[in-house]
Amino acid sequence: MADEWAHLDAIDQALLVRRGDVSPLELIEAAIERLARINPELNAVIHFYLEEARQAASCSDLPDGPLRGVPFLMKDIGGEEAGRAVHGGLSFVKRAAYQAQQDSHFTTRVKRAGLISLGRTNTPELALLPTTEPEAYGPTRNPWNLEYSAGGSSGGAAAAVAAGIVPVAHASDGGGSIRGPASMCGLVGLKPTRGRCSFGPTLGERWSGFSCEFVVSRSVRDSALLLDLLGGPMPGDPYFAPPPKQPFATAPQDSPGSLRIGIMTEAPRDIWVHPEMSAAVEHCGARLESLGHSVERAHPPALEDPATVGHYVTVVGANVARALEAWGEKVGARVTENDVEPLTWELGQRGAEVSASRLLASLEFVHGFGRRLAEWWTGGFDLLVTPTQALPPVRLGTLGSTRKEPLRGFLLSAPYGVFTLPFNLSGQPALSCPVSWTQGGQDEPAGLPLGVQLVAPFGDERTLLSVASQLEESVSWKDRRPPIFA
Repeated sequence: MADEWAHLDAIDQALLVRRGDVSPLELIEAAIERLARINPELNAVIHFYLEEARQAASCSDLPDGPLRGVPFLMKDIGGEEAGRAVHGGLSFVKRAAYQAQQDSHFTTRVKRAGLISLGRTNTPELALLPTTEPEAYGPTRNPWNLEYSAGGSSGGAAAAVAAGIVPVAHASDGGGSIRGPASMCGLVGLKPTRGRCSFGPTLGERWSGFSCEFVVSRSVRDSALLLDLLGGPMPGDPYFAPPPKQPFATAPQDSPGSLRIGIMTEAPRDIWVHPEMSAAVEHCGARLESLGHSVERAHPPALEDPATVGHYVTVVGANVARALEAWGEKVGARVTENDVEPLTWELGQRGAEVSASRLLASLEFVHGFGRRLAEWWTGGFDLLVTPTQALPPVRLGTLGSTRKEPLRGFLLSAPYGVFTLPFNLSGQPALSCPVSWTQGGQDEPAGLPLGVQLVAPFGDERTLLSVASQLEESVSWKDRRPPIFA
């Protein structure tokens, strides 16, 4: 019976608890057993709080939230839990055995929902790459094929959910780090609107507004419910997303009506798009047309602007420089070149050289870029569909850097962020959903998931969730399981 629970999403697991068919402790014990059995193959979870999870599940004051007793995992960056490790994928922070001093607002909401965390998942250093292979903890493997990456930076979270260890897990996204792993692991990956989930109390925003926190899941309805449970500001936030007029949880049951949808199969900046990624978008477009939507080849002209990536790197580099300072302050030591990986050091050094006026100029560009993107939606379109990534899942070891070529991994990562990164700049909500799997051939394996990205106007997660639910019903991706599964 316990293995059958692994096939259930979070909502159905919580229903078992509410009906009295299973206790929270039984759900947690089953998840711990799956973790012990599967994680050695995947290296998805790197910090373990199993006894604490058992105690929480057994406690009479376990919050009676909608997901009471459901096992969960936090990512090794953000979502701080008081007295627990959070290392940001950094070896020197690992050596210092750093622990968070207080719960974040996001963590408080996780607990209030009734979710119980078993530990924390693997991530690349400072969440900088679309693959999870930090020197500090080693690579996370994709449960669909162990030679391939589970994506990044939320690769540990995605691998754990795809393999059935937990039904949902904490994730974050500063350039595609929710949507990319979701695409590579066959999951639902929603990047919420900027300001939907708070970074308080320690931060007002992360990566100057590019980054957000949420989850990866196996069902659209789980993501919809969790947006209600985890979203919302805390007092003192510098800004927050407009509250929904109706609960997001009702969106998967609602018809979105007949929408005008643009599809984009070619990438800007002459980045090559794998034919199977383009085919996935075509397939998705045909499904959407059969569901009564109007589909045409169209996309925002602003996506073609070649200056976008340069400004993104300027802002991220400045934030990396500050992050290294902040982590040094936390552990009480100045960070040196030998403390971090080549890419992290190079970005931090470049970021430290960015003047205040240059940073502000890049932020001005970013805000203007967001307005130019928004014009396409206000001009009559409801939704944009693109490949989530230009290439299928990447083989482990491909995106590494060296001291001689510190930016190698970053430059090679362009195909994995070309479609996702622009909407971190604009703050719009975007969702990756799995609609296809690789056919294989010419040394490329079959059976790897391929995601398509849906993008909506600022604040309109509801349309994303409604359309994604239609696709979920049409494609039936919830029925597919990777070879490594509980």
